[in-house]
Amino acid sequence: MEAEKRVASSKKAENNRDKKMTRKEILEKKKKVQEIIKAALSEKDPLSSFPSFHHYSTKDLSVYLDSGRGDYLSSSVKQYIQYLLKVNMEVAYGTEWPKEEKVKRREMVSSEARYIFVYETVNADANIMFKLSKKGRSNADGTDDKGHLVAFVHYRFTIEEEIPVLYVYELQLEQRVQGKGLGKFLMLLIELIAQKSKMSALVLTVQKANMTAIHFYRNKLRYLISTMSPSQMGLQSNYEILCKSFDSETKAVLEVCNPFSLVLNIKPKRTQIRFDISHALKILPRIHASDYCINWSEDNCVQGDSKSVLQSILQSSSMSA
Repeated sequence: MEAEKRVASSKKAENNRDKKMTRKEILEKKKKVQEIIKAALSEKDPLSSFPSFHHYSTKDLSVYLDSGRGDYLSSSVKQYIQYLLKVNMEVAYGTEWPKEEKVKRREMVSSEARYIFVYETVNADANIMFKLSKKGRSNADGTDDKGHLVAFVHYRFTIEEEIPVLYVYELQLEQRVQGKGLGKFLMLLIELIAQKSKMSALVLTVQKANMTAIHFYRNKLRYLISTMSPSQMGLQSNYEILCKSFDSETKAVLEVCNPFSLVLNIKPKRTQIRFDISHALKILPRIHASDYCINWSEDNCVQGDSKSVLQSILQSSSMSA
């Protein structure tokens, strides 16, 4: 009996040591994440590391980029940001806009707010205009020596689910410079800044009513719905949270995985085709039930109810075939 107690006591002490190590590891991880954020915030000009992104030109558009901080904004820049936000977002927010506008005004001047400003060059070379911008000429909208402000990105380095992320608060372009590849160019720059700053993911919020933005992020840039999004928590909301992860560990935490995938062994060649749930539902009605057999490939996040639903659909299609 005493021997058993000693063994049990030894195991208990061992388990406690393991728990203490786990706590220590957790604290070390948190400290490391905080240090990453602190280092990112201390960077004076993230844009300086990417000289090829200092300007952008197409046949009918020539702009240069400049960086900024929320607590250093001039009054004219603040006014321009408020103006462009209202023009672009009032309709998408609907009746909630007055409340959201106040929130955005507070957010835009935070010391944690980081900006990429886009100026349209006026009868001058983009490289020259970029150099002029570094001399402290801060008028924003209009035709001063900086050119005309036509777009901006507001982003922050922050922590989500204990992971360091770059959160894009705003990507706003004047309508006349949209559709020219500028938005994609800016998001690529933001992605590079995030990776250089050792962020593990990009995160952003998009209004469900803003179908243009949803198409842009989901289809063109391949962002995925995040596990943090209200829709993934069974909550009713007018927005989705999207993300793009840079490593497998972050993907497992922030990205919504497919409940399961379906492998069809097509006869007679026994060709294997893998589908996720959404594609499976689209393709199955087109295949005769006698021409395939089903194997389930589970990804450690199988939802039994969804699987049962699909199996019922398959059985129905088999009987009707």
